[in-house]
Amino acid sequence: MQPHSPWRVPDFRVLFTATTLSQLGTNIGYVAVPLIAVTALDASPGQVGALAALSTVAFLLIGLPAGAWVDRMRQRRVLITADLIRAALYASVPVAWSLDLLTLGQLYLVVLLTGAATVFFDIGSQSVLPQLVGRDGLVQANAAVVSLIAAGNVAGRGAGGFLVQLLTAPVAIAGTAVAYLASALRLTAIRRTPAPPPPERRIRLGAQIGAGLRHVFGNPELRALALTAALGNLGSQIVNTMLPVLFIRELGLPAGLLGLFWAAGGAGLLLGARCARPIAARLGYGRTLGLAGLCLAPSALLVPLLDRGPWLWVAGAGWVLALFKTGLDNVLGVSLRQRMTPDVLLGRMNATFRFLLTGALALGAAVAGLVGELTSVDTTLWVGAAVMTTAFLPVFLSPVRTRRELPAALLVRG
Repeated sequence: MQPHSPWRVPDFRVLFTATTLSQLGTNIGYVAVPLIAVTALDASPGQVGALAALSTVAFLLIGLPAGAWVDRMRQRRVLITADLIRAALYASVPVAWSLDLLTLGQLYLVVLLTGAATVFFDIGSQSVLPQLVGRDGLVQANAAVVSLIAAGNVAGRGAGGFLVQLLTAPVAIAGTAVAYLASALRLTAIRRTPAPPPPERRIRLGAQIGAGLRHVFGNPELRALALTAALGNLGSQIVNTMLPVLFIRELGLPAGLLGLFWAAGGAGLLLGARCARPIAARLGYGRTLGLAGLCLAPSALLVPLLDRGPWLWVAGAGWVLALFKTGLDNVLGVSLRQRMTPDVLLGRMNATFRFLLTGALALGAAVAGLVGELTSVDTTLWVGAAVMTTAFLPVFLSPVRTRRELPAALLVRG
């Protein structure tokens, strides 16, 4: 085990296993929620798009102040509370379904409030990570977390598709609630998180938010990383929002096959995350990001060819390659931005990125619903694939492309 390995830190191991449970629940819900809307509530493409948009719109509504709030609180308490809220919200869906009371309105409310809890969980977990493992352990820790997220995409979405097929979507959603509850219980084992600053040292909320925005948008490398990641999320969400409608309604394929398609993308994400460190060590961090975009981003254009027969395999191969690039981007991009940010700004930097990245998911879902209603599912997929193909350009045209190593010292002082 390496001297700076995050696996030597007990609290990181706790956070990692709790995140494993949380990701399992998230990915089962990712498959089950739109499928229950399509199969049980006969939702239209526009309604499916609205459901996906509401699941992430909280990052646009509270994403920026949440970063300042997280910087004022103990992250352990934030993470536990967020998991408990998500567990209770998801548990309400199978209860309402069993009483024949489930409506699209309830699903809208559940995904909206769950998204708000996820805002705090995501910002809190990314902000506490550098403080648990230290700056020298960041790349390995981020590679482990991104690999975990990718593995969750494989296991959770694959399991979600088959759970829906075998036990119905509401039962699968009950599994999501159990996973969030287990994550909350596991997080109680974290022994230490940094204390928030004393009240007399706190500044106004607006000033704190402004400092985070200036830090991200005032740095050309952080700005490019944010724009590329946001465009990537926008394109992938447009595609993902329409996939349940395409698979289930237009092609008549089983839910389990949709879960496998998403799981294959997760396998690509996992492989990209695992390859990120060795490739960056050989080519350099920035050059890896640039070349990955130039060579792999066009593979997203294979996804709109999805149909029965061999075209399903062609589209699946394109999806795997596109997500392989995303896995590389996630490990290297997150490590770069964390090393460029002082501890005092971590919450606000992460909140700014989450505001942009998850806000792009909300916008992508809304665009998918609108384009799907006005044109067709196929047209919507081509729009999403085109955005994914060009998303790498901000990083490719920025100083990030020439960076060989992680920053040796912080570029900004808190």
